[in-house]
Amino acid sequence: AAAAAAASSSKLDDGHLNNSLSSPVQADVYFPRLIVPFCGHIKGGMRPGKKVLVMGIVDLNPESFAISLTCGDSEDPPADVAIELKAVFTDRQLLRNSCISGERGEEQSAIPYFPFIPDQPFRVEILCEHPRFRVFVDGHQLFDFYHRIQTLSAIDTIKINGDLQITKLG
Repeated sequence: AAAAAAASSSKLDDGHLNNSLSSPVQADVYFPRLIVPFCGHIKGGMRPGKKVLVMGIVDLNPESFAISLTCGDSEDPPADVAIELKAVFTDRQLLRNSCISGERGEEQSAIPYFPFIPDQPFRVEILCEHPRFRVFVDGHQLFDFYHRIQTLSAIDTIKINGDLQITKLG
C-alpha cells in the first residue's frame, strides 16, 4: 500500500500514463482503465466539499468532448445526468446541461473564455458545493452550475467521451 501511495503522489513523467492498467486506488474514487469512452464509479456519490478531478490532453483535431456526472450508469432507461460539460471546438463553447427523467434542462453556455486548446493538456475540477457545482479549468473558476438533482449522494458515476485522452482522474 505504501508503494501505491507513493505512486499516486508522483507526477506524470514525460506525459506517459502512470501504468494505467494497475493504477493505484486513490482516496475514494476507483477507476479501472482510463480509456475513452470512459465510465467510472464515484464511491459514496457526491457531497458538498467533494471534488472530481479530470486531467487529460485534447486531441489534435478535436470536434468535441463531454464530461458528465450521472446517477448510475444505466443506458436504458438513461441514467439522470446531474451535469454534463460539453466542449465544442467549432463554436469554442463549453455547454452545460442536465437530463432528468429523459428531459434535458435549460442549457447554459456563458463563459469568460474558451479554455481548451487542441493537442494541449488540461485540468478540470468539478467542486460540489451545497447549492451548486463550481467548475475550474487549469485552476481558473469558469462557471457555477446550480444543482438540478438534489440528492447529491445519488450522483455516483462519471462518464467521459469525445476527442481527448485521459491522463488522470481523482
